[in-house]
Amino acid sequence: MDANICSRIAQLYDASDVLVAVYDGFDRLRFANPAFRAAYFVEPDEAPTWAEIMRRNHGLGRGTILCVPDFDFWLTSTLSRRGKTGFRAFETDLHDGRWLWMTETVESDGWMLCIASDITGIRVEEREIRQDRDLAIKASYTDDLTRVANRRFLTARIEQILADHRAAGQSGCLAVIDLDNFKLVNDRFGHQTGDLVLQDFANQIQGQLRRSDSFGRMGGEEFALTFPDTSLEHARLMLERMLTVVRLSKPLANYPDFAYTFSAGLTASRVDDALSDFYRRADDALYRAKVSGRNQVQACDEPVGWAAEAQ
Repeated sequence: MDANICSRIAQLYDASDVLVAVYDGFDRLRFANPAFRAAYFVEPDEAPTWAEIMRRNHGLGRGTILCVPDFDFWLTSTLSRRGKTGFRAFETDLHDGRWLWMTETVESDGWMLCIASDITGIRVEEREIRQDRDLAIKASYTDDLTRVANRRFLTARIEQILADHRAAGQSGCLAVIDLDNFKLVNDRFGHQTGDLVLQDFANQIQGQLRRSDSFGRMGGEEFALTFPDTSLEHARLMLERMLTVVRLSKPLANYPDFAYTFSAGLTASRVDDALSDFYRRADDALYRAKVSGRNQVQACDEPVGWAAEAQ
């Protein structure tokens, strides 16, 4: 694009009351016009992540109003879905009394364009109805215990990987993850402590993801991770890093020596895959990781026969 046109666009953004921001694939702010920076209290020389902006403003009672009992749970839940689809629109209110209509447009590399307009003039009754609707939609895609995405949301992301492969030839990867010896954790410490371990695991993994990756709980101690437009080798490297992070975690204050691990099965999509085939290959690889000693990642390109379930 011509430099003069770029300069003119920048001038228009700077003069506009519409909030405009751009985040990179790691959710770090790379551009924001004055209206956005003023609304979210970001200095011109700052480049914080979205999570850092929300945490700071919540602590100071400014920016977005968050009526949540536990900020960290809310943050984990929101990050598990933020930027996982190409476009979404929603409403949000600010402590300064404004009500915003915000859109998020995400490119395939994870960069996101956010544009927000002031819709404060809409009647309060209409806002409350739409806010209740948004909360209900969010709840339908969220796991109650860990606050990350649930099976319903993850299934849609898995289907999207397969659709992208068929449409554009972009192969993606799926990992099925299982906490090792989790039954022993419940038997020794009780189910409430087991729940704390599941919550810690969700937080540890969520902190290692790119925006394009999706992570959620499929049920019990089983989780899944999608890596769109990612090679098997790259996905495996990311999972190996996650193994290290989880090994070092100490989630139980009353048991400082307690540690836990996970096993993962990984596979890459194929152009003719059905969802069941895709998931089964990852599950087969998980079985191999379990019977090979746990605490590891196994990749599977070809289906393997099922034997007795690993204990």
